[in-house]
Amino acid sequence: MEERRVERRLAAVLAADVAGYSRLMGCDEEGTLGQLKMFRKILVDPKIATHRGRIVKTTGDGMLVEFASAVDAARCAVDVQKSMAEQNIEVPKDKRIEFRIGIHVGDIIIDDNDIFGDGVNIAARLEGIAEPGGICISDDAHRQIRSKLNVSYDDLGPRALKNIAEPMRTWRLRLGGEAALIIPPGPTSQPLLALPNKPSIAVLPFQNMSGDPEQEYFADGIVEDIITALSQFKSLFVIARNSSFTYKGRAVDIKQVGRELGVRYVLEGSVRKSGRRLRITAQLIDAATGAHLWADRFEGALDDVFDLQDQLTSSVVSAIGPRVERAEIERAKHKPTESLDAYDNFLRGMANLYQLNREAYAEALRLFYKSIELDPEFAHAYAMAAWCYALRRLQGWTTDRPRENAEAERLARRAVDLRKDDASVLGWAGYSLAIVVGALADASAFIGQALELNPNLALVWGASGWMKVRIGEQDLAIEHFTRAIRLNPLDPGMVIVQSGTANAHFCAGRYDEAASWAAKALRTNPNALSAVRVAAAANALIGRPEDARKAMNHLLQLDPTRRISNLREATGPHQPEDFARFVDGLRKAGLPE
Repeated sequence: MEERRVERRLAAVLAADVAGYSRLMGCDEEGTLGQLKMFRKILVDPKIATHRGRIVKTTGDGMLVEFASAVDAARCAVDVQKSMAEQNIEVPKDKRIEFRIGIHVGDIIIDDNDIFGDGVNIAARLEGIAEPGGICISDDAHRQIRSKLNVSYDDLGPRALKNIAEPMRTWRLRLGGEAALIIPPGPTSQPLLALPNKPSIAVLPFQNMSGDPEQEYFADGIVEDIITALSQFKSLFVIARNSSFTYKGRAVDIKQVGRELGVRYVLEGSVRKSGRRLRITAQLIDAATGAHLWADRFEGALDDVFDLQDQLTSSVVSAIGPRVERAEIERAKHKPTESLDAYDNFLRGMANLYQLNREAYAEALRLFYKSIELDPEFAHAYAMAAWCYALRRLQGWTTDRPRENAEAERLARRAVDLRKDDASVLGWAGYSLAIVVGALADASAFIGQALELNPNLALVWGASGWMKVRIGEQDLAIEHFTRAIRLNPLDPGMVIVQSGTANAHFCAGRYDEAASWAAKALRTNPNALSAVRVAAAANALIGRPEDARKAMNHLLQLDPTRRISNLREATGPHQPEDFARFVDGLRKAGLPE
């Protein structure tokens, strides 16, 4: 019998799917399906035919299309996305049908009317990293279509695509012909969020089902404790709280969350607090497929809140990391306090702390002191109270420096005395000692111990980065800041790490990179004093006097009493040669003597 010959050819492959399809179907199954069929019939299919494409197959929310020409494929994609955008103008964002499209040019295998091979797989993976309403293409496709379409391109650099052996350079089409935004690879670009080589998880904010908005802090506190407990396991990669909470109050597409945070699993759920009863529900989702892997409900008296958290944490770890030893699970079960009232005040304090303003910081400090009054052994409350003083110092809000310095040191050291085995306590306390007191040796020891106990805390990597800056290990500092960003990629408080990276480059004499990172930090928070100082000094030293002057004017508006003579008070401890760079740069930028 004659062996069947495999048919191959070079083709442009377009893969598309509907962003957030499961969510849309969950909200309105019949309406979503009817609307998708209508768009297919009157808009998508005719445009594919116009551009000489062949629909190979369709799935519930997607399709695979073959073109003989990469230009035809790209023109079709642009036409579809622009038309869909016009259709969606009057539609609420959470109800829009939006396609993600990926295009690749490569060798394919033809079997009857179906197509297979890397050409197909890569197109599908590119679709997976495209934004809703967006188009992502391979470097091979880009070479074929550049200069032939009225679009610009963002260079996304090499991207790790699932089940594709080597990272591939990818491009994003910008519709409408606006100027291209070139994003070079390296530390100034968006981190490439390839999946870690161990189970990775993000815990989204749980829904407050209590019917009382005042209980929102309680639901948030439950989630924060679960994140902290999960992060104790060195076998897991856990996204930090601040990045997870950027999704609070939003209807989310779990697949998109997985892509944006670079995680394999997402945990979501709800908290209902009624009188002295508590119910926590949770479900674990595979972020790549949207499949629900596990769900459970935990109920009990409010007095059992810590046991319920332990049950949930153990269940999640068992579901996603079966090789995690039970001994680790037991070790992670440390109640932060025996007093529920102290715990309640602590959660309220944390809720205020995340509001990032002077009044909220003052209220947070009051609540942490109240927690300590109710439970004098509550180490986390001591650590967070110390951190409040550090934040006041960073923002220039200190009113009585000697008294506040002494109090911050007392709180931080008391926290460590109470819980030498808790990474978050060591991290907050060590960071506070470094910023407020300048006790670098003790701070470095505490932070180093915290990293050994728990390598999943973004805060501790950021604190370690700052410590490395101050002791002159700038390249290692940048490595640690990069790790902090990866663990907390959407952190609203990213300015601390961005400013730290700017400082590290400045102290290493890389003034261009320092100015670039300072600008990035100032886009996050225009009033970040540390970044303003670097912007002024770095621009002065690389011969940009106008940029240096603008930064200096802003610095003196934020910190009008700052002079060369009292500069060390603002910068904190540095190596002598690094501090000399600041003096030189800021003097040239116009800081008075």
